[in-house]
Amino acid sequence: MAARDRGPLLTAAVVVIRPLLMVLTRREWHGAQHLPEHGFVLAANHISHTDPLVLAHFVNDAGIPPRFLAKAGVLAVPGLGRLLRATGQIPVYRDSADAVLALGEAVAAVERGECVIIYPEGTLTRDPQLWPMVGKTGAVRIAIATGCEVIPVAQWGAQQILRPYARVPRLLPRATIKISAGPPVDLDDLRRQPLTTAVLREGTARIMAAITAQLRPLRGPQPMSGRAAG
Repeated sequence: MAARDRGPLLTAAVVVIRPLLMVLTRREWHGAQHLPEHGFVLAANHISHTDPLVLAHFVNDAGIPPRFLAKAGVLAVPGLGRLLRATGQIPVYRDSADAVLALGEAVAAVERGECVIIYPEGTLTRDPQLWPMVGKTGAVRIAIATGCEVIPVAQWGAQQILRPYARVPRLLPRATIKISAGPPVDLDDLRRQPLTTAVLREGTARIMAAITAQLRPLRGPQPMSGRAAG
């Protein structure tokens, strides 16, 4: 897949961050061939505050500039927020009248042919075993609005660098970052139905099931007892 134009700021960030990740992590990546050539949603599990970096590494090395839906609070951090906005990341204003703005920006980005990365759980997983929680409906809304594909991606290993809600990273020994992208989630029958709450929930359940299916081989024989509420 040919690399797409990242823009000068994102290119500069890649030049700085990618060599650090190459040194600090080992990588076991699978399924990049499932990433489409044009606009799509990438839906992933969320296990660590460091996993956006390693997920961006995976997507960037497939030749695709990553565009994350990011909490507005992160984009408000001085310096970091300005960089994230300048590189095309999309702020999410949760539980506010501005929440619909993120959906509109994400739809526009997909229609421009970009990859929009969404954490359907909306936050770091609170499951004690770090399994994916119940998802929110944003990914399905974008997919139905644009007709784009939703690619389920599972990641495992970033929590070795920084546990959920921890503050101090652990850089040694080097973490092995496992990422697996699967084929598109089948939403075709839902696209032909009225956009009801039931349709949104069904589509979201399929996305979370697909992410979980990609995650199981990365984790090994660790049973999942149920899906925690988001």
